[in-house]
Amino acid sequence: MIGSARLGWLDALRGVAALVVVFDHSSYTFMPDFRQDLMPHFNTSRYGILVFFLVSGYIVPHSLERRGCVRTFWVGRIFRVYPLWAAAVSALLALHALGIAELRDLGSHSTATVVIAHLTMLQELLGTPSVLLVLWTLSYEMSFYLLVVGLFTVRLQRRSAAVAVVLAVLAAGSVAAGVTLHPSALSSEFGTGPVIAVAAIAMGGALFCAGAETPVLRVLGGVLGGVLALVLVAFNGTVALWEGLVILAVMFLGTTVHRAEAGQCSWVFAVGTAVVVSVCAGGSAYGWGDGDHFTRRGWITAFMLALITFGAGTAVRNRCLPRVLTGLGTISYSVYLVHPVLLTVIDSTVGRRRQDSPVLEAMFFVALLPVCLLTHRWIEAPSQRWGRGLARRLTRRRPVVEGDLLTP
Repeated sequence: MIGSARLGWLDALRGVAALVVVFDHSSYTFMPDFRQDLMPHFNTSRYGILVFFLVSGYIVPHSLERRGCVRTFWVGRIFRVYPLWAAAVSALLALHALGIAELRDLGSHSTATVVIAHLTMLQELLGTPSVLLVLWTLSYEMSFYLLVVGLFTVRLQRRSAAVAVVLAVLAAGSVAAGVTLHPSALSSEFGTGPVIAVAAIAMGGALFCAGAETPVLRVLGGVLGGVLALVLVAFNGTVALWEGLVILAVMFLGTTVHRAEAGQCSWVFAVGTAVVVSVCAGGSAYGWGDGDHFTRRGWITAFMLALITFGAGTAVRNRCLPRVLTGLGTISYSVYLVHPVLLTVIDSTVGRRRQDSPVLEAMFFVALLPVCLLTHRWIEAPSQRWGRGLARRLTRRRPVVEGDLLTP
């Protein structure tokens, strides 16, 4: 039993979440009957994704506040996320060119539109389907980053619990009021191209200004990015309005747990926040009802189990955990991005099974994990080192100015 007692539990949660998401997607190919029976009662995709979001909420704001500088935060995020993302997308495009992998239907969007939307990593919130299905969650991650930076620049970063509660209450209120929006509503109304252009310019401006030395520009950039994120999640998402708001609430709930652990708020306050978010989220799902691709029982079960899993991880946060779990967490981003590429190749060449095959399901995991070890070693790890090195150089060149540091 070895592992980091400080962060090993987060890696373990990432590992569990990654395996569940892989099973969810691979079950289409290898376990269709079992999947059909399971999904109405337990939405495995939402479970894994919500665990990921809770972990991101816990660690990402801490990363920004520890650095005390928006510029180095974005450098770290870019080198953490983009290199493997680019490698996975490039691999898929190359396999498609070889005729052994089919791309998702991207509709009538131009190549330039698709490329720009994906470069912002907000493509799922810009009316553009993701080239890889799993990339939709990264759009919500990017929205969270923008919101976190926005709160930091206006010195409201410690209001995580309030933000989580407000978002959750708005989600429940939207369902209670019967508010429904067409998927990608803004893009449908104004056109995908104009929305992408405005969002790309706003995001570029937000990133540039938030990392500037002038306090007014930093605040302007932070607010602009935060507003952009909220507008896109609320009015241009592909999931229902309430679920987009709940996703953000869940991430800020993860932040609230970290604040309780750091002594910035009481555990009673954190638990109260979790109760409010849970009631609003569960009530929203229940009020939304059942549909062709959504069952409230499956979603609510996934949500509650994700919270229980995160709570269990918090309870053992000071213990050493098995290397197999922490190791899976270390390569979880590779697992998350690589598995749909392999599945696309299998579906395009061999085809999906008509009956359950647990052996093939297990063999897929056996084939996947060594590939992910390689992508982590040769892509993820080096890019993270480069990002840390660049961040250190930026810090040496530019002393932290007043207003960057976390206020007491």
